[in-house]
Amino acid sequence: MKVKSVTKSVPKRTAPAARQATSAPKARGVFPIVGIGASAGGLEALEQFLGRVPADSGMAFVIVQHLDPTHKGVMPELLQRATGMKVIQVKDRTPVRPNTVYVIPPNKDMSILHGVLHLLEPAAPRGLRLPIDFFLRSLAHDRQERSIGVILSGMGSDGTLGLRAIKEKAGVALVQEPATAKFDGMPRSAIEAGLADIVAPVDELPGKIIAYLHSTPLIVKTEEIADDKAQGTLAKVVILLRAHTGHDFSLYKKNTLYRRIERRMGIHQITKMATYVRYLQENSQELDLLFKELLIGVTNFFRDPATWEQLREQALPSFLASRSPGQALRAWVPGCSTGEEAYSLAIVLKEASEAIPSKERFTIQIFATDLDRDAIDKARQGLYPESIAADVTPERLSRFFTKEERGYRVRKEIREMVIFAPQNLIMDPPFTKLDLLSCRNLLIYLTAEVQKKLIPLFHYSLKPGGLLFLGSAETVGDATSLFAPLSAKSRLFRRTGSELRTEPVAFPPSFSAGPLLSAETRPSPKPSASLQCLADQLILQRYAPPAVLANDKGDILYISGRTGKYLEPAAGKANWNVFAMVRDELRYEVPGAFQKALRQKESVTLHGRKVGTNGGTQYVDVVIQRLVEPGPLQGLVMIVFADVAAPVATRAAGPASEPHAGRTRLTELEKELLQVRGEARATHEEMQTSQEELRSTNEELQSTNEELQSTNEELTTSKEEMQSLNEELQTVNAEQQAKVDELSRTSNDMKNLLDSTDIATLFLDKDLNVRRFTPQATKIIKLIPGDVGRPITDLTSELRYPELADDARTVLQTLASAEKPISARGSRWFTVRIMPYRTLDDRIDGVVLTFADITTAKTLEAKLREKQALLESHVAKQAVKLERRQKRAQT
Repeated sequence: MKVKSVTKSVPKRTAPAARQATSAPKARGVFPIVGIGASAGGLEALEQFLGRVPADSGMAFVIVQHLDPTHKGVMPELLQRATGMKVIQVKDRTPVRPNTVYVIPPNKDMSILHGVLHLLEPAAPRGLRLPIDFFLRSLAHDRQERSIGVILSGMGSDGTLGLRAIKEKAGVALVQEPATAKFDGMPRSAIEAGLADIVAPVDELPGKIIAYLHSTPLIVKTEEIADDKAQGTLAKVVILLRAHTGHDFSLYKKNTLYRRIERRMGIHQITKMATYVRYLQENSQELDLLFKELLIGVTNFFRDPATWEQLREQALPSFLASRSPGQALRAWVPGCSTGEEAYSLAIVLKEASEAIPSKERFTIQIFATDLDRDAIDKARQGLYPESIAADVTPERLSRFFTKEERGYRVRKEIREMVIFAPQNLIMDPPFTKLDLLSCRNLLIYLTAEVQKKLIPLFHYSLKPGGLLFLGSAETVGDATSLFAPLSAKSRLFRRTGSELRTEPVAFPPSFSAGPLLSAETRPSPKPSASLQCLADQLILQRYAPPAVLANDKGDILYISGRTGKYLEPAAGKANWNVFAMVRDELRYEVPGAFQKALRQKESVTLHGRKVGTNGGTQYVDVVIQRLVEPGPLQGLVMIVFADVAAPVATRAAGPASEPHAGRTRLTELEKELLQVRGEARATHEEMQTSQEELRSTNEELQSTNEELQSTNEELTTSKEEMQSLNEELQTVNAEQQAKVDELSRTSNDMKNLLDSTDIATLFLDKDLNVRRFTPQATKIIKLIPGDVGRPITDLTSELRYPELADDARTVLQTLASAEKPISARGSRWFTVRIMPYRTLDDRIDGVVLTFADITTAKTLEAKLREKQALLESHVAKQAVKLERRQKRAQT
């Protein structure tokens, strides 16, 4: 209802324009398509809705209802009476036209692709179909930010997931006011999920749609963002959000920010950004709604099912089989929203762990974090609408969820695996020593600069060999030295063991480069070097041969000595790859020797190669060695350049004295060298072509990630690790504190309930030991707090009831309640009732005894019996007298 109050507070200056508008605007031939979902009580709502739509509105309406699959559809005829637009029942491959109403036929699912409606046979059995969700999802994918969804009267929660998809694509969601709906299940489900942009009576919804379309362009003009004035206004919105929420959205992609802000402006019928900035300053509630809008908290269970199946069937079995029994598996789900992603991961890990034969199961601990505290609270409840049946298989629903009146609740075994906590992924310390990190569909909303910071952060958080799980439109970019894909098209990556750093990293990461260093990052004075260090440096500078250290792809990581005679930067974009920098004389031999060194453990040497330097020549030996010593250098390659003297034959030979045989041999060697160089050049070109093809394929898969990512920072000091551990402890403490508070409230409620009944109550466990008792029970049985845990047979009682323990055992065996009136000392009487103690999961865990005081009733009963006896005695005496009188009268 919070949404409703905001949408009605529309600035008065825009209301007249909204009232005068009777048709939706068109842009470049694109017209709005409105998807409407209705169920029980929906006919009346649809008639009211269509009755308020002008016949020339310029919009198309697609109606999806829950229809009886065994009866012929008569909905078009009924709705035609309420509107001047043409109403038709959809046939397969029906193109959508403006000013027309389309109705789904019975026993069909409907989808839309490129403005054409397609009919499909229902996949789910009758009673489990969700046709509204199915169509609204397809509408969101087809129309993107131009999609419009409306939910009217109906039972259940069908349509909620469809509105989620529309919200994810920056479309608009309208919901009928539940108080005006005959059945408020569907509208209330959408509102409680926080998906409704506009909540209004059904007859007001058409006007809201037309007003929204008039104030919002149908196509977002990205070129407007580049305007200085627009950039300045956008910055003001970000500043207001940061002041109100404490979170900085300047790191979000500008197009995403602009689309979301523009959508809120359309809802309020505001046409200028400057006006919307003033509106934000005057309405803090709109800041909260814009904050929720920018978080894009749209998710569902097992999003991209094929990827989840690949994780469960291919990645996890080998990953889990290598773990020792009893070892905890730690995972992190940043940006978890309302928890569907985290619970999906918990279910998959549970299934995968049970499929591995092991004597002792390992524990699973999942940290799930998000900026939105309200979303975290919903995730902690673990309660989801019935419409999740569209994403969760019936087997998983029955095993991992409990059916309740309002939907499905996650079972305790899955809920206890996940710890939810609010966290800012960019600014707060990360979780560390993780086995799996799932960050899906979050990076696509962040700028390339932020993505370049987060990928190394994920590498730092994961253990060597840990798994990184990204969304369908996300990738690690150029950070291939940090993560290796598990398959060509996979969004699953394995962390590599490389720990070498080329530049320092600070935390929290800074995203605005400046020309000056801060006091914290300014280099400290170097300590005075010892004699040994100075000698070592002198030897390295004057006598050690030049060398470079490269990774397995040839990228130079470290240079020792003067390598200018052998390496030179290539023309064009800076490229620190040794194959591109090596001089022409070595360019065709070094790559082959490099690959040979990677394949074998021994070093590879190129002897006496001639290199041109500064107009002269120099002979050099090139030694290439793959480093196998354990440590940070493992897997890297050392390339050493050592100058050598020219061959003797070369120095002595001259043009006049050279023998004929020597010239012939030299010619043969030159021909052989040219042939080898040609083969090497062809091989090198083939390799470059293959690399280009792989690079092109990788760029095509990055559908929304337009800028390449690179790695340049990572946390390396123990301070950051301690911060992460402290954050984890705070998270666990917050979770435990929430459970303690909930338990305390429950305990208080129970105590007040028992005290208010004024009935003595005693709780016993299965062994008839005292578990809990009320103060009234101490007046009947001599109980003190220290008696908890003692057998009931050891306690003194005022009751004359020696069979109490036997009757309690009988109740435990038969599970049938027992009730008896029992006398007590002091002429008191009690009704003793013994009932089984049932837990929430329907287990018998003891008995409950209640003692109701019936002394007053027994006293009254005794008095009544005395009076009855007196009356009977009096009647008997009167009868004797009467009999005597009769005898006298006879005599």
